[in-house]
Amino acid sequence: MVDPEAQPQVHPPKTWATGVPAIASSFKQGLEQMGAARTARTFLKLNQDKGFDCPSCAWPDPDPEDRHTAEFCESGAKAVAWEATTRRVDRAFFARHPIAALHAQSEWWLGQQGRLTEPMYKPEGGTHYEPVSWDEANAIITRHLRALPSPDDAAFYTSGRTSNEAAFLYQLMVRAYGTNNLPDCSNMCHESSGHAMSEQIGIGKGAVTLNSLEQAELIVICGQNPGTNAPRMLTHLENAKKNGATIVAVNPLPEAALIRFRNPQNVKGILGTGTAIADEFLQIRLGGDHALFRALAHLLLQAEDANPGSVVDHDFVQERTTGYAAYKASLATLDWEETERATGLAREDIESLAERFMASRATVVCWAMGLTQHQHAVATIQEVVNVLLLQGNIGKPGAGPCPVRGHSNVQGDRTMGIWEQMPPEFLDKLAKEFAFVPPREHGLDAVGVVRRLRERSLRVFVGMGGNFAMATPDTPVVHEGLAACDLTVHVSTKLNRSHTVTGREALILPALGRTDRDETPRGLQAVSVEDSQSQVHLSAGSLTPPSEHCHSEVRIVADLARALVPDVGQIPWATFAEDNDAVRDRIADVVKGFEDFNTRVREPGGFLLPHKPRDSREFDTKDGRAQLVVNPVQVLEVPEGRLLLQTIRSHDQFNTTVYGHDDRYRGVHGGRRVVLVNPTDLHRMGLHQGDLVTIVSEYDGTERRAEQFRVIAYPTAPGCAAAYYPETNVLMATDHVAEKSNTPVAKSLVIRLEKE
Repeated sequence: MVDPEAQPQVHPPKTWATGVPAIASSFKQGLEQMGAARTARTFLKLNQDKGFDCPSCAWPDPDPEDRHTAEFCESGAKAVAWEATTRRVDRAFFARHPIAALHAQSEWWLGQQGRLTEPMYKPEGGTHYEPVSWDEANAIITRHLRALPSPDDAAFYTSGRTSNEAAFLYQLMVRAYGTNNLPDCSNMCHESSGHAMSEQIGIGKGAVTLNSLEQAELIVICGQNPGTNAPRMLTHLENAKKNGATIVAVNPLPEAALIRFRNPQNVKGILGTGTAIADEFLQIRLGGDHALFRALAHLLLQAEDANPGSVVDHDFVQERTTGYAAYKASLATLDWEETERATGLAREDIESLAERFMASRATVVCWAMGLTQHQHAVATIQEVVNVLLLQGNIGKPGAGPCPVRGHSNVQGDRTMGIWEQMPPEFLDKLAKEFAFVPPREHGLDAVGVVRRLRERSLRVFVGMGGNFAMATPDTPVVHEGLAACDLTVHVSTKLNRSHTVTGREALILPALGRTDRDETPRGLQAVSVEDSQSQVHLSAGSLTPPSEHCHSEVRIVADLARALVPDVGQIPWATFAEDNDAVRDRIADVVKGFEDFNTRVREPGGFLLPHKPRDSREFDTKDGRAQLVVNPVQVLEVPEGRLLLQTIRSHDQFNTTVYGHDDRYRGVHGGRRVVLVNPTDLHRMGLHQGDLVTIVSEYDGTERRAEQFRVIAYPTAPGCAAAYYPETNVLMATDHVAEKSNTPVAKSLVIRLEKE
C-alpha cells in the first residue's frame, strides 16, 4: 500500500458526474477490500428494506417499492468497503507498531490497516497499546470518571454514525453520571441550520421529503456538492428535471454533478450524455449568500409593490408569519454596489434568479456546509428561509427549506438527546422515565471542548465514533490538550488519528459496524437511524463480525453504565445491553414522535417523524407563527494580497476518512496537499501552477500555517481558494465561530500564500 504525496497530476475538471467510472470505482473498492463474493453479498443489502443503512451520508431512501437492486452510490460503496474490509488490526499489529510510529503515518494509511478486533489499552508511560478485557476497560474508565472533582471535567463526544438506540443510551448514561457535556459532529456542520430554523419555524429540521423535492418547480442548491457528498440526490434532481423543474446552482466552485449527471441506473446515463442538472450557475464569492438572498427579497418585494398580489403570498404571510412590515421596511432600498462586491455577481444575474423565484409556485432551497460554516451562517440561513416564507414556500408540495446533512444519523442523534442544551421538556421526561435528576446546566459543545483542552482543564475525553483530533479547528491545540488528559477513550471500528493522540492513559474499544451481524442472547438485533428528511427506519447487518470481542455500541454503553452508574435511577442496563427492542420501548416513552416505535419502525420503509411546518403550516415559535427576521449583511473585507479559503472534501473522502488520493471530478490525482486558486489571482500574486507554498491564515492578530501545498490553477470564484480538510483544519481558529451557533468557521478563512 503506497501513500503518495508527490506533486499531483492535474487534469481539467470534469463537466459531468457518475456514469461508468463511478460503477468501476465502486466495485474496485469492494474487490480490493472484501473480495468478489463478499462485495456482491454486501452491496445487495445496502439501503434495502431488510438490509443495512449506508454508513455514509444521510440522504433518504426511496419507498421500498421504488428502490433499485443497486440502491447505493460510489461514496456509499467506498464507505461500506472501508468498513466491511477483511483486513484486521489485532494485538500483534499493536505489538509491532509503537504509538509514535502510528502517529507518523497518514490518515489514509491508518484507515487501510483494517478492522479493530479487541479492546486495547495504553498505560501511563506506555509506548504501545496492549490488549485488555472489556471488564478491565470499563473499570479503567470508571476509575478515572469517579476520581474527577466534577463530572463537567469530562466530555462525551458523538459521531453522526451512532445509531438512535446507542445515542439514546449514551446521553442517558452521561446525564446519569451528572453532566451535559455532549458535544457532537453537528456542532461543526449543521448547527447553524438548526439554530436558524428553530428560531424561525420552530424546528431545526428540513421541511422537504423526497417526493416533495421531485414536485418542485424551482430548486436552488447553495454551497453543496452532491456529486461527492450525497450522490443519490442526483437521481431525485434528475426526476425533478423530468417533471419540469428549473435548477440553479450557487457555489464558488463549478461542480461536475451540478453540470450534468449520467445516471448509472439507466441506458441514457451509461451510453448517452445523461441529464443536464443546473439550468444556471451563479459563481458566488465565499460568504456572499446572505447578500444574495437579501437582494432577492428586495427584488421580490419591489415586484410585489409594482403588481400587488403577483409575488408575495399575502394569505400565508398575514395568517402564518410575524415581522413582515419590519422586514419589508428593511429592504426598501438596497446598496447594489455593496451587493455586487459581497456576492461577486452582476446585478443582472441576481435579477435573473429573482425572476425565476417569481415564476415558481413551488420552490425548494437546498444547502450544506457552504452556508453553515461562516461567521454569519445563521443570518444567511434565516435569509434563505425569509425568501421562502414570502412566497409561502413551506408546508406544500414542492416547497421548503432543505438542509442536506452529511452523516448518516447525525439528525437522529440530536433527536435522541445528543445535545449539550436539550430543552427542559426532554429532561423532565427523562427524569420521570428513569427516576433520576438529570443535570440542567448547559454543557460543552465541540468548540467548548476545544477551549477546555486549550486551558488544559479537561481531564477525560470519550469519543463515541468519529475522529475528534482531526475534525476540530486549531489542530495543534487539540492534540496538545488531548495529550494532557488523564484518559482518552475512543469507540471505533478502525484506526484513525485520534487513536495516536493519546492522554496519559488511553483506550480503544472495538465496535460493530452497520454491516456486522449483531446477535445477543435475545436474538438478532437491529438498530434504527433518522435520515436528513426525518424518515426513521431499521438497519440490520449480516456479516460475521471481525472478532468475538467486537461489541455493539448499544452493549458498549450499557456495560460501561453498569460499572459507572449502577445505582442511579431505575435503569435496566443489563436488559438494554441485549435487547434493542427494550431500548426502543423507552425511547417511545421519552421522545416525541416515536410512539409505538417498535411496531412502526418495522413497517416497510419505517415511518416519517412529525414536522408541523411541513405537515400543517404550524410553528412552535414564541407566537405560533413563522418569523421573518432582519439581519444586516456582513461584507467580508479581505486585505490586499489575501484570499478567502474554503475547506472542502475530495471525491476520495468522507469527512475525515480518506479513501484515496484522487479528486476525480476536479481533475486532481495523486495528492491531497493542494490549494485551488483562480488563475487571475495566481498571476496577481506571482505564482504558477505546481508552485510549493505555505498557506497562512490570519485571524485576530494570529497566524496559523499549513506547509507544503501545491498550487493548482482552478476556475474557482476570483479572490477565493479551496483546499482539502482535515489537512487545513490547522488554519482554523478555535474562537472564529458562527454567531449564535458556535460552529467553527471553515468556509471564509482569510489567507495568504507564501512561496516555499
